[in-house]
Amino acid sequence: MIRARDLVKYYNDFPALDGISFDLEDGAILGIIGHNGAGKTTLLKILAGLIRPTSGTLTVDGIDVVRRPIDLKRQLGYLPEESRLYETMTVDAYLSFFGEIYGMDAAAIRRRRDELLDSLALDAEGKKLGELSKGMKRKVAIARSLIHDPALLIYDEPTSGLDPMTSRFVIDYIRDLRSQGKTVLFSGHNLYQVEEVCDAVMILRRGKTVASGSMHDLREMFGSITYQIHFIVPDGAPFTTEVAHTEHDGLYLATARTVEELNRITATLTAEGAAIERIESQYPTLEEMLVKIGK
Repeated sequence: MIRARDLVKYYNDFPALDGISFDLEDGAILGIIGHNGAGKTTLLKILAGLIRPTSGTLTVDGIDVVRRPIDLKRQLGYLPEESRLYETMTVDAYLSFFGEIYGMDAAAIRRRRDELLDSLALDAEGKKLGELSKGMKRKVAIARSLIHDPALLIYDEPTSGLDPMTSRFVIDYIRDLRSQGKTVLFSGHNLYQVEEVCDAVMILRRGKTVASGSMHDLREMFGSITYQIHFIVPDGAPFTTEVAHTEHDGLYLATARTVEELNRITATLTAEGAAIERIESQYPTLEEMLVKIGK
């Protein structure tokens, strides 16, 4: 389990982080979002033991990350936003190199490497890393982060710059890692993906946590459910209504914010000759939450 308390990080006089606290259970995915400069990457680097906080405490499975960062790295896989690879090496040689760094023997490296290349659908055919596409390079970087079978994964913008198909593959792969018992923290600008895959989300603004919790918790915090009423008006039917609505290509849309208002609008529309086609529940999205928070 991760336990962070009052993490603060100053760069000169600038507070990149200002009192971040949270807990995360094993086998969960936490998404960290916010506008540029909110402190996401700084927080991930502290969690990965790459930089020291100015103050505060951080433990991962009982390991004091500030005092014992090397012990943390044995069970950590880290993926930075930019995949900086040794481009003159082949995929096999690259993954073997990192396996050796983690003290794995040759047989274990081969077995783990083959498992990862298969699960990532990565067939480099002896190519050097510099010859691979960006999507393939990202998959190699993910394999590198997993070569020693770590329990904790910290991914900074794992789908940044990828085409939609590769991006979808990576997100599905992260979801599968959770099913294997991995704990994952990642930042992302694709908020739909964050909503889709995360058990909990932390929203940062200027180095502070402004909201955190499950998507249900955040939706309750930023606004309740609304109802979208899609309806049509039969050809030739007289239709004049005071119900606020919009129209596009012959389909009309009205919105209700409570069940009572929903019932009132549908009753009014039906009485005035409209036909209700469907009613959809609409929750506030992470994008709408960020807009409300502002920069």
